Amino acid sequence: MTKYLVVGSGLFGAVFAYEAAKRGHQVKVIEKRSHIGGNIYTHEVAGIQVHEYGAHIFHTKSSEIWQYINQFAEFNHYINSPIANFNGEIYNLPFNMNTFNKLWGVVTPVQAQAKIEQQKQSLELDGNPKNLEEQAISLVGPDVYQKLIKGYTEKQWGKSAKDLPAFIIRRLPVRFTYDNNYFDDPYQGIPIGGYTPIIEKMLGNKLIEVQNQTDFFDHKDEYLKSGAKIIFTGMIDQFFNYQFGALEYRSLRFETEVLNQANYQGNAVVNYTDSQTPYTRIIEHKFFDPGQDVKDKTVITHEYPKAWEIGDEPYYPINDHASKELYAKYLQLARKDYPQVIFGGRLGQYRYYNMDQTIMAALQTVKKEFDD
Repeated sequence: MTKYLVVGSGLFGAVFAYEAAKRGHQVKVIEKRSHIGGNIYTHEVAGIQVHEYGAHIFHTKSSEIWQYINQFAEFNHYINSPIANFNGEIYNLPFNMNTFNKLWGVVTPVQAQAKIEQQKQSLELDGNPKNLEEQAISLVGPDVYQKLIKGYTEKQWGKSAKDLPAFIIRRLPVRFTYDNNYFDDPYQGIPIGGYTPIIEKMLGNKLIEVQNQTDFFDHKDEYLKSGAKIIFTGMIDQFFNYQFGALEYRSLRFETEVLNQANYQGNAVVNYTDSQTPYTRIIEHKFFDPGQDVKDKTVITHEYPKAWEIGDEPYYPINDHASKELYAKYLQLARKDYPQVIFGGRLGQYRYYNMDQTIMAALQTVKKEFDD
């Protein structure tokens, strides 16, 4: 029986802990926050399940991952259909025939495609986009770009679209159908009762010990000398005390309030795509689970992107060329000096993961650790 120390109780760490304990191994999970669940943590406010760290909508193309997560919760049939607010004009997302009809009055897919092509040709693009702005315009034309992409993207990343690499927006969901379903994945929904009970079930094995409000870095040397194998889901650059420099991230600030009204915006997610509005979106949590019978109150969250500094919560890795090179240096050092540490998850592997991808990555780590 091997002893494992899992640093972080988010989805990656919880899946690994669950699978290790299921195989009879002893696991200790430490979490610096006062609660388990990482960024998928949900809790009840005024009778409504609130997504504390932004909207989390589970979606996957994998039937295996869908079956796996359904061991731990019953999911509702929520379909993500965000809308965009551009200076008071409302548009459907993803870009589809409803969007194009509102923009141009076109009715058929042929008309919409012709309009986009006409706009693209008028700009005389050379076919080799040099930045995000050129890439977006080459895909959907200037009208869609100016109203629905430019302001939102520049707020999200804190940079001009002309200074952002084209690969960030290599593909855009464009549909020539009247379909507001943002994801094309066959499996999607939100767990009834929120995400926290999923993590509680994963960590409920008697072989798993959980300690909240415990920071790995307060006793790092002690943990490394303990003989336990470590699953580290924190920031890989912080693990090495930023010795090569800090990786780049974007952070977020959330402002949540309870309102004494039944319905604030009529939709779970509204994106604000103009440049003047300081926040990128407003979430109205009750619409994530229509089964919640709360008639006289609602809970909303404004989401503000912000520059990340050491000490802030990192939400989005910035996977540009320089950051990838820096991450590779940390990974090489990890493999050389800390063979007893497995770096996992969004921060440990420095990549943006959807929830299904996080589970896939955790299960691949489990397979490599126990089955290969």
